[in-house]
Amino acid sequence: MKKIGTSINQNPSFNKREDYYKELLRKLNAERDKIKLGGGQKAIERHKSKGKLTARERINKLIDPVSPSASQGGNPKDFFEINSFAAYGMYQEQGGAPSAGTVYGIGKINGRNHIIVANDATVKAGAWFPITAKKNLRAQEIAMENRLPIIYLVDSAGVFLPMQDEIFPDKEHFGRIFRNNAIMSSMGIPQIAAIMGPCVAGGAYLPIMSDEALIVEGEGSVFLAGAHLVKAAIGEVIDNESLGGAKVQSNISGVTDYIMKNDEECLAQIRSLTEKFGEQPKAGFNRTESKPPLYSPKEIYGLFPEDSAKPYDTYELIARIVDNSEIDEYKAGYGKTLITAYARIDGWAVGIVANQRNIVKTETGEMQVGGVIYSDSADKAARFIMNCNQKKIPLLFLQDVTGFMVGSRAEHGGIIKDGAKMVNAVANSVVPKITIIVGNSYGAGNYAMCGKAYDPRFIFAYPNAKISVMGSSQAASVLLDIKIKQAEKSGEQPTEKDKKKLLDEITKAYDEKNSPLYAAARLWIDEIIDPSLTREYISMAIEVANNNPEMPRFNPGIIQT
Repeated sequence: MKKIGTSINQNPSFNKREDYYKELLRKLNAERDKIKLGGGQKAIERHKSKGKLTARERINKLIDPVSPSASQGGNPKDFFEINSFAAYGMYQEQGGAPSAGTVYGIGKINGRNHIIVANDATVKAGAWFPITAKKNLRAQEIAMENRLPIIYLVDSAGVFLPMQDEIFPDKEHFGRIFRNNAIMSSMGIPQIAAIMGPCVAGGAYLPIMSDEALIVEGEGSVFLAGAHLVKAAIGEVIDNESLGGAKVQSNISGVTDYIMKNDEECLAQIRSLTEKFGEQPKAGFNRTESKPPLYSPKEIYGLFPEDSAKPYDTYELIARIVDNSEIDEYKAGYGKTLITAYARIDGWAVGIVANQRNIVKTETGEMQVGGVIYSDSADKAARFIMNCNQKKIPLLFLQDVTGFMVGSRAEHGGIIKDGAKMVNAVANSVVPKITIIVGNSYGAGNYAMCGKAYDPRFIFAYPNAKISVMGSSQAASVLLDIKIKQAEKSGEQPTEKDKKKLLDEITKAYDEKNSPLYAAARLWIDEIIDPSLTREYISMAIEVANNNPEMPRFNPGIIQT
């Protein structure tokens, strides 16, 4: 066990870096605040005039109150919202869909973690866009992977019909939601649905395929076809309440199980039902008493250079995340562009795989570029991942990677073989994997460091993260070269001024698409997080993963040595 870290706030560049990062965070939080308004203040007022709570108000009333320890240095977050930036900047022709018209996350109800999914009826009456379906599927995926009970707070007009072709028939479209309802029931994962507004057509299956369904009188309704469609289809004239309101579906059809007077009573009933759930076995990940790092997590703001291509010492980042700033480093002198170490975070035992962003010197005197994965570091990481699987220790990947080393020396040394070894170990790992993109996430480095395609239980990103096939400067250079050759084939000869203008345009467009907001909008990451809360997010992720005791035996397949 060794202590790591130094007092970086004494560094002359600390304040400048900190100011830059805090401004990034301020802008991000300003966008988050706009998203929390859903369909806007007028839509919220219309919604509340019916005596209804908003989606986030419903969640706040459902989860446990903030514990007293939160004001004494405990966990300041009582609800971990996931995918809050879903659909950011998308569907502008349709007027936008803040947070994809759905709010979901992980919160404690009666002291136990639950997934809570709430339609935001202020956004297009809670209609489902294509990314809404993907977001709901991600919520169910988290519930299934971690065996978490799931609560649905339903208030939706159903599929957004102008885009029905992008949401209806495919494997990861609307119907997959109901398939997952059935699978979760067979797995013994409790599902409770509260119908707090309209619930129409295919969407009616979600609450009714849950284990128990509550309905709010006067506001909740559930039917396969509403009054207008019934009249058009069979000529019957009837109103929605008489067709599928609370009393009809509870007392006549028996479709729903509980009639509630209002939102508040409905949420109180859910708390009463969940309170009686029996205990479930745990995975048994090791945890001891939590100890804070020796250095403040808020100092992470001053750690990262404004230019993401510049180096910094990743040990300083780890020192502000792990308990007592202590690690047991594995193969410390070998494969130095990757740090592999055992540590504790909020008392939980973890295995850390982190890209070292400093330029490092090998035992032979060779200088290796920080953030690049070399053959020796890939080999070390593969072996470390296997060790963590053998010992049942969750893995934490801290990504700031520009890719694998290229060039004749690397190729002759077998970089592809060693990279494949690492990717194989990551792909076959059975212990929970948590990924945080703390900087760059480029190319095959994204894969090797457990990007979204490799099934991390959770994947988060810092506000400075960049996610793309390669860095913007390299990509812009390649794309510029292609465009110039195309112009020359057409008989044009671009001037230096033309080239610069074209390069600036390409770089700007590329930068917009490698930002964390672009990734979060499309659910490539679960959430953009405040670096000072890194420990809380990791602890939550492992606590949630500890709910699922079923882990198959680790079998890495063929890993050549």
